[in-house]
Amino acid sequence: MAEENKLILPAIAIRGITPFPHVDFRIEVGREISVNALEEAEKMYGGNIILLIQKEANKEEIKQDNLYEVGVLAKIQLKLKMPNGNYKVKFKVTDRIKVKNYESFDPYIVVNYEKISSISLNDEEELALVRRVLNVFQQDGKIFLTAVDEVSRLLQSGLTPEETTDVMAYYLKTNDKYKYLAEVSVAVRLEYILEDVEKEKQIIQIENKINQDVKKSIDESQKEYYLREKMRAIQTELGDKARQDEEVDELRKKILEAKMPKKIEDKALKELERYSNTNNQMAESGIIRAYLDFLIALPWYKTTEDTKDLKEVEKALDKNHYGLTKVKERILEYLAVKMMTGKNPSTILCFAGPPGVGKTSLAKSISEALGRNFIKQSLGGVRDESEIRGHRRTYVGALPGRILKGMKDAGTINPVFLLDEIDKMASDYRGDPAAAMLEVLDPEQNTNFSDNYLEEAYDLSQVMFITTANSLESIPAPLRDRMEIIELSSYTEYEKFNIAFKHLLPKELKNHGLTNEQLEIKDEAMIKIIQGFTREAGVRELDRLIQAICRKVVKEILIDHKEKVVITVDNLTDYLGKVRFFNNEGREQGQIGIVTGLAYTEFGGDTLDIEVTTYPGKGGLILTGKLGDVMKESAQAGLSYVKAHSKELNIDIDFSTIDIHIHVPEGAVPKDGPSAGVTLITALVSALSNRPVPANIGMTGEITLRGSVLPIGGLREKSIAAVRTGLKTIYIPIENERDLDEVPNEVKEKLNIIPIKNIDELLHKIF
Repeated sequence: MAEENKLILPAIAIRGITPFPHVDFRIEVGREISVNALEEAEKMYGGNIILLIQKEANKEEIKQDNLYEVGVLAKIQLKLKMPNGNYKVKFKVTDRIKVKNYESFDPYIVVNYEKISSISLNDEEELALVRRVLNVFQQDGKIFLTAVDEVSRLLQSGLTPEETTDVMAYYLKTNDKYKYLAEVSVAVRLEYILEDVEKEKQIIQIENKINQDVKKSIDESQKEYYLREKMRAIQTELGDKARQDEEVDELRKKILEAKMPKKIEDKALKELERYSNTNNQMAESGIIRAYLDFLIALPWYKTTEDTKDLKEVEKALDKNHYGLTKVKERILEYLAVKMMTGKNPSTILCFAGPPGVGKTSLAKSISEALGRNFIKQSLGGVRDESEIRGHRRTYVGALPGRILKGMKDAGTINPVFLLDEIDKMASDYRGDPAAAMLEVLDPEQNTNFSDNYLEEAYDLSQVMFITTANSLESIPAPLRDRMEIIELSSYTEYEKFNIAFKHLLPKELKNHGLTNEQLEIKDEAMIKIIQGFTREAGVRELDRLIQAICRKVVKEILIDHKEKVVITVDNLTDYLGKVRFFNNEGREQGQIGIVTGLAYTEFGGDTLDIEVTTYPGKGGLILTGKLGDVMKESAQAGLSYVKAHSKELNIDIDFSTIDIHIHVPEGAVPKDGPSAGVTLITALVSALSNRPVPANIGMTGEITLRGSVLPIGGLREKSIAAVRTGLKTIYIPIENERDLDEVPNEVKEKLNIIPIKNIDELLHKIF
């Protein structure tokens, strides 16, 4: 029986508007589910229908969780079909309702509902609230209501407090109207109206204040502009124009004195004419002035006189640099040709070598020896072509490129121009700076170097360009072809010893305000610093250690009032801490599966331990230690050789029953290069035959599948690294015997260098 008395009606979901009882309600119905409900209500329910409010108006699909539970009961009064197929419908809203449950959502919404009655006490408090609402309506109705005349007409017809709240809520300028529909207490609704009216008044006050502030700001800006224009006119009358004419005359004089090429001088005078006719307040005036100042500051004819005496140049180089005999000889040849011909040789010198070997300081020494100005531009990280060629002047904040900026700073047309770290240039979507450097470093082209900012050709033919690089591999081949590579290799311990006493120590004594009478470093202590505290190709770390000693000595002199400090082997750790590096001399017995290889990196020579171990498996090969493709292939080739010659090598193992793991320590450091083949095979044979390799033996060379040992590069650096690490014997490819003259004598005295032709010969000597 209760089931038969259930209140059930079709329902429509409404978006963006809230219906209220006692107010006629008009909407356009277009969604299929709503049209179905509308038609069913007319057909089966006498036009009665439920109107529900959708929480999120932007959602097309109707779901239960997106509908408020309180809605209204309405009756269809008028329905008109529109040209677009939608219906224009007028409803008479009669009651509030609450949805008990949803019966269906297809083909239309059907709800089970119950009516909600408003609670109106008609007491003194409620009547006072009604009176306040009506007073607010009379005073500020236009502020917070959307249809004041309609509300006024309805109020005059005589409304109850409940009807008043519904009419007011429907026409209020607020987005949150559902709270009025859901609230059953008339008194609370009246309070809501007063709160929303007060909020609306405050918002309008803030908007009015903002509008007044904006208007005032605009008025002040116009006033300021008017006064500035008037002041400018007065200044012009009082002689501002005369001052500008005086400035133009001074610029014209500087342009003529700069002795520019005729074409550039004409362009400068033309730009000067534009400058004189441009208002000083305009941005273009500053751009033109910066361009003219740059043209005037750029050297066009000024030169320095070169030193003519080659012996003086040689003395200057020897004074500043120890060793580097071949490098100095090549520089002197270069300068001799220049002096003989009166022009720069067609080659550009490139000093290539590890950090700290003196590439930059060598370029400085050349400029000092020649008596030329020196300028340096670091190219590390340059990835924009405009850094070399400059920006076009059409861009705001345009600047000349680094080449012309360097020429301006040098002040002469024949400086020594150092392009530092040329191998660190990169390229991206803004162009390839290496391509722009091709024109700079080509003697056939740089007589007419084109800079986008200058817009005219500039002659770089008298500049002595010197470049430096750590690694030649990253320099593009066309650019490398423009340069003559002069390699500065690693220093031997003997060379470091002499550099320390002849150059580094005197320099740091001077920098720290010390004298030879206050600080003395014994020869044995300096050797200990070189061997135990540094392991580098150059001398930068050695210089830092000498600085550390000087700092501590200065502190002792000032605090402890010492007159002289002598650094010996015994007290060295007091100044530099614990010894950092130890030689391999203590590992004479060696270990199974560990072999020391010799490597050549961009930081100089180095030693590299290769470890091999085996364990039960299925014939797999594991390679770890961040190896490059070349070393991986060497490992595969080495294993293939060992498998093919296992009988001759006394290896009695079934390779299908074991896995082999090859590891090169320092796994985070990338390693690659074609010289690890012999080391890999020796380590494999050691591990597979259970025979150790002495720790004081090193080797280098690549192998073929037939066992031939191929030649390698960087023998000098590798042999120096071997001595530095404490190795006694190294094996090298027989074809590298011709390079032994490059190995310093002090290194040869400490090393037993054995050339080998094939891997069998090496394994026979070791095992």
